[in-house]
Amino acid sequence: MEFEYIGYFLISIIGLYIIVKVFAWPLKVLLKLIANGLIGVLLLVVVNFIGSHFNFYIGINAITALIAGFFGVPGVIFLIIFKLFL
Repeated sequence: MEFEYIGYFLISIIGLYIIVKVFAWPLKVLLKLIANGLIGVLLLVVVNFIGSHFNFYIGINAITALIAGFFGVPGVIFLIIFKLFL
């Protein structure tokens, strides 16, 4: 009879582990997107601050904020190259 309880205990521990993993993954993704967004916006501000000395400015609007926020550093590099050539 004690072996039944051990089996139930192990099954409940495995189930709890699976539930925690399922709900922890979206939180990790959300935190990563927030971190990318903050880094992207800070880089846009730094680029605009430094670029103001060279008459270079990237307008901060919905599109540039989304690109910088979603892609982070590569997004800001893309915006700089886009602004330089177009």
